[in-house]
Amino acid sequence: MLISLPGHRARGAAISAAAALCCAPLLAQSQPLSQTLVADAGAVVVTATRTPQPMSRVLADLSVLERDAIERSGASCVADLLVRLPGVALARSGGPAGTTSIFIRGAENRHTAVYIDGLRVDSQSTAGAQWELLPVDEIERIEVLRGPAAAVYGSDAIGGVVQLFTKRGRGPLQAGAGLSVASHGTVQARASLSGTVAGADLSLSVSDGRSDGFNARTTATANPDKDGWRQHGLQGSVGLQLAPGHRVDLGLMARNLRAQYDGSLTADDVSRQTLRTLGATWQGQWSASSNTRLQLGQTDTTYETQPSFYRTETTLRNFVLQQGQTFGAHQLDLTLERREDELLNPATAFATTLRGRRSQDALGLGWQMTAGAHNVQAHLRHDHDSQFGNAPTGSLAWGWQLQPDWRVTASAATAFRAPTLYQRFSEYGNPTLVPEKSRNIELSLRWQQGQSQASATLWRNRVRNLISFGAAGPCASQFGCYENVGRAQYEGITLAAETRWMGVALNGSLDYHDPRNLDLDRLLQRRARVLGNLGANGQWGGWGWGVDLQASGARFDDAANTDARRMGGYGLVSVRADRSLGHGLVLEARIDNLGDKTYETARTYANAGRSLMVGLRWALR
Repeated sequence: MLISLPGHRARGAAISAAAALCCAPLLAQSQPLSQTLVADAGAVVVTATRTPQPMSRVLADLSVLERDAIERSGASCVADLLVRLPGVALARSGGPAGTTSIFIRGAENRHTAVYIDGLRVDSQSTAGAQWELLPVDEIERIEVLRGPAAAVYGSDAIGGVVQLFTKRGRGPLQAGAGLSVASHGTVQARASLSGTVAGADLSLSVSDGRSDGFNARTTATANPDKDGWRQHGLQGSVGLQLAPGHRVDLGLMARNLRAQYDGSLTADDVSRQTLRTLGATWQGQWSASSNTRLQLGQTDTTYETQPSFYRTETTLRNFVLQQGQTFGAHQLDLTLERREDELLNPATAFATTLRGRRSQDALGLGWQMTAGAHNVQAHLRHDHDSQFGNAPTGSLAWGWQLQPDWRVTASAATAFRAPTLYQRFSEYGNPTLVPEKSRNIELSLRWQQGQSQASATLWRNRVRNLISFGAAGPCASQFGCYENVGRAQYEGITLAAETRWMGVALNGSLDYHDPRNLDLDRLLQRRARVLGNLGANGQWGGWGWGVDLQASGARFDDAANTDARRMGGYGLVSVRADRSLGHGLVLEARIDNLGDKTYETARTYANAGRSLMVGLRWALR
């Protein structure tokens, strides 16, 4: 295998342009605004066990965002939506054109497994999902699982799992459209059509947007121009009920992004990214106690920069067969899965072509049992990687409804992440790398009464063989090489609560955690010890309104935690309002960073100051 990238510094600056898509204004179909941020106990979720189960029986630390909550949040991108949930933080290299990393419970960005409609999204080059390519307009529902889930999903789910479910057509035919304008010359438009036609459930949406952006990096060595972007997307699905209990669904998504970034002092550096997903799913309900699910899909991502040329292409194929069987109080689930990864980095002026592929075959077994006030869940999974051999993982969780309003849960799990093809075979690669492995334990106490709920969750997740970029040695590059030298520990406590008071929905969370590099006994880069969120939503005089407060403690931009590279804590306030104008038309407005706070989540990269968005959403049934 050959090599392909001019250097990490150039690549890091280039990738920073990609987050432009993430910051497009939120446009969606009009729906009634609920007053609850997350789903209630009766909601049915799938992420915790990969099979449907009511929220009241979930033993994992899970948050759910439905479409009305997504709209009401006013978040401009998926990452900005997730960071308002407990245990989630981000680091971004700039504003509308900055690379975004998501840290769930302080874990690395690559330690979060991301799915769109059950299809895995990952990069064999950068490792982890490229959040800047993930849409928000087309998303109907988001489920976020905090904690390891490799015994259910295989490689990568060390820190958590994020599942994005796109909109599906159902009910009467409905057309929708949206238009918004925002600060920095940002304009975005969207149109959609969904419903049941001739027995088939159809959904189709298109979007287009652009922004002049702002100068996201103000150092003397960076180009002082504005970093604008242009994006467009397409999402479609069709579902058909073949017979009672048997259904087939087809779905596709396409996203394109062109963004400017500051890679040099004088050049107009531009990146281009694409995301393509295509999947087919068949579900069969043979009886009340037996069901089968088969999914086939492929995800393609590309990333290219000019005038300093670099290009990477990742293709990921998934084949999943699940069989569920219920025996009284016991439920068994058998999973057969195959994942195939391919990476292509064409030759550049500095390196030759890198081309590689690998596969993972897995057998998983899940067991769930309810006995009075006790629930038990266990999962075992065996992955065989074509390069690393066998990787067994397991998890065990127990829940006890000790009082009608009180519940205790405890769990333990193991997880792993295999090195990417780029980490092993690029000019910085080390073919002797082995998978990262983790062990996690956690304990939770939850209370719920009516529309009020609260929880406290303690966890500790230890990772060994952590892959980091170290000194030159066993690779071709003189700048450094990837190596298995790291040990990390993520531990902490999350407090979360929500209630309704005098017609106002209130929610909040506080995280105190210690994401630590055990080798250096220092905090991990760009991660704060304390995170907090507060939100209030209500109705007044025909207007819907909301206020959000997001706070973060100080963080360091280097592994040694030097004072010179310390980034101070910050607090951000956002407000929003919306009003129905009749005939399916909704006026909405939002101000982000109301206090015009200057802050950094990546050193020397600016974030947007006070920003205003005004938009119209329209839906016709």
